[in-house]
Amino acid sequence: MIGKTISHYKILAKIGEGGMGVVYKAEDTKLKRTVALKFLPPELMKDQEAKERFIQEAQAAAALNHPNICTVYEIDEADGRNFIAMEYIEGHSLKEKIASGPLGIDEALEIVSQIAEGLLEAHENGIIHRDIKPANIMLTERGLAKIMDFGLAKLSWGVDLTKTATIMGTVAYMSPEQATGERVARHTDIWSLGCVLYEMLAGRRPFKSTHDQAAIYSILNDEPEPITRVRNDVPVGLEKILETCLQKDPRNRYGDMEALISDLKFVDVKERTQVTRPVPTTEAPPSIAVLPFVNISADPEQEYFCDGLAEELINTLTKIKDIKVVARTSAFSFKGKTMDVREIGKMLNVEKVLEGSVRKSGNKLRITAQLISVADGYHLWSEKFDREMEDIFAIQDEISLALVDNLKITLLKKEEEALLKRYTEDLEAYNFYLKGIYFLRMYTAEGFQEAIKYFELTLQKDPNYALAYYGLAEVFYAISYWANVPPNEAYPKAKEYAQKAIEIDDDIGEAHAALGLVYTFYDWNWKEAERELTKALELNPSSAIIHMSYSWFLSLTEKHEEAISEAKRAQELDPLSPLILSHIGLACIWGGQFDKAIDELKAGMSLAPDFYLMHYYLGLAYRAKSMFKEAIAEYERAVDLSGGAPWPALILTTTYFEFDLISQGEKLLRSLEQRAEQEYLPLMGFSYIYFVRNDLDKAYSWLERAFEEKDSFLPWCAIIPIEEYQVFKEPRLRPLFKKYGLDK
Repeated sequence: MIGKTISHYKILAKIGEGGMGVVYKAEDTKLKRTVALKFLPPELMKDQEAKERFIQEAQAAAALNHPNICTVYEIDEADGRNFIAMEYIEGHSLKEKIASGPLGIDEALEIVSQIAEGLLEAHENGIIHRDIKPANIMLTERGLAKIMDFGLAKLSWGVDLTKTATIMGTVAYMSPEQATGERVARHTDIWSLGCVLYEMLAGRRPFKSTHDQAAIYSILNDEPEPITRVRNDVPVGLEKILETCLQKDPRNRYGDMEALISDLKFVDVKERTQVTRPVPTTEAPPSIAVLPFVNISADPEQEYFCDGLAEELINTLTKIKDIKVVARTSAFSFKGKTMDVREIGKMLNVEKVLEGSVRKSGNKLRITAQLISVADGYHLWSEKFDREMEDIFAIQDEISLALVDNLKITLLKKEEEALLKRYTEDLEAYNFYLKGIYFLRMYTAEGFQEAIKYFELTLQKDPNYALAYYGLAEVFYAISYWANVPPNEAYPKAKEYAQKAIEIDDDIGEAHAALGLVYTFYDWNWKEAERELTKALELNPSSAIIHMSYSWFLSLTEKHEEAISEAKRAQELDPLSPLILSHIGLACIWGGQFDKAIDELKAGMSLAPDFYLMHYYLGLAYRAKSMFKEAIAEYERAVDLSGGAPWPALILTTTYFEFDLISQGEKLLRSLEQRAEQEYLPLMGFSYIYFVRNDLDKAYSWLERAFEEKDSFLPWCAIIPIEEYQVFKEPRLRPLFKKYGLDK
């Protein structure tokens, strides 16, 4: 393109390139001035939507005339390519300036005030920029700030340059409402400008941005570090401006850009010398993620051994009180992905990451392990073990002790004993156990059957292997929910195996938690359930699954704020677990906090958009707010993603009838009743369907069967905050709930 003449513009040099255009410096041969030409990239020429957005960018910007907005001269087409001719600005971007370090207070105030003035002009003309970021701000040699690129602008008087609910913009500077695909207004630009101001002052962005999904999650859930902790010369007034701009709820931000400009004018830069803020002395506990070990053996079937070794280390470390250990679900979500360990560590919010590899050939083992600092990528410790298989337990001990040493933790005597504890000395039993865990973690009907086989083989080799009994307890608890096994078949076995594990070793926290869940969902014995679950937390305070289990119990006993708090604690330990992320929303639903539930579930979807429980629970929240159309859309999505899980289909059928979509309801009900003849489906779900159809005879019949089968979903019916679903209030049905102690 260099040297070529397009229309009456001679191309002089390439300036830059972005997602919506390539920009060249050019000479306007008619008016003898230097301009910038922005071309739609050739690969997008066939994209009609992209072309329309490109044209509307020019139309939006051309409507504006302000010294802090780049002037657009014209839009034209030549050689089949659309381009915009605009003001050429001598200078550099704000992004380039920040790259040299944080700005001075006065300079940051001057720049942010100019950007705000330009945005005020845009807003008064009905235009929202919605991609404000340092790269879109040019600084002239005279210090004038110019807003560039209205390619994502939204014309508030009618034209939306993007599809409804489509997330557009640069993730690191997106407002919460923009990140969740909601419609945006001027508050979005206020948020983004707050992010830019923070970056000018801190030299870094306010929210994590090593990965788009992690950044979105941080925007929706985290608070930025207070700017006064980053630097101590920030005036109080400027700190308050930042806090107001970065409020999650747009209603709590500035009402308009004019109000923000007014506050900027009255910032007292001298005030910073009079303010002393204490720096918190409480340090966060050391934190670590153990990644799955890479299998470099010739035999791909050794995968179970690699995964098992990493999981054993995770389970061992969680027994130490003063340490944060990321749970298996989140740590293993990076398996097979080629990502920088530092990036993984930042996503998991830990200081250190352990990675390694295993080569296993016959009885020979070569295990490598290295502990890496997330902050700088340095190896803090590394070791290679060339040993016999008989040494596997000693290798685990050496790795565990090395990690504790590098995390600078002083072990209590009981913790050291737990760290070095061996549950078996039989290598064959150990191998069978690792295979059982491997298949259990698949959470499929076939995987559960394989897990049962290998746990039973484990116990044939070593009848006192307590962890194998716990493994069987977890299998039989899980198959009732995940594999549609009748509760009367699954839960008694889960209880038997959990009690056996505890009988052999009373210090296995997960076994106490499994027993507590049986008491909760099958025996409906709240006293024993609480005793077992609190004992589990005492034994293993760093277990995400125990915290989530306790959260379920707290919801059922209507301690909703505590339930939400426990769910959040589980999330800290397992930040990428779809199950935990969705459960936070569910805990909010049980507590009647429907709007908060919707926010939590939408945040979770940014990390796990295809996890069916996210959509199912979001449907419940919408249904609680009588938003039937939205609820049905989410239920239908959940059914599509569920792989046959029954509850989304059951509740969708119920909602079809509630919304008078009778034919859809009848069709789905017939298919569910046919399935129920071949496999166990939650009986309570059918009772709900007939209850909303006002067929109380059938509703009562299904409910009686549910009580006989000890349907594990019955306890939820006593606390569900949706008035129309409170079947225990129906006079004819109430005696059953009262008989079993489930009436609230």
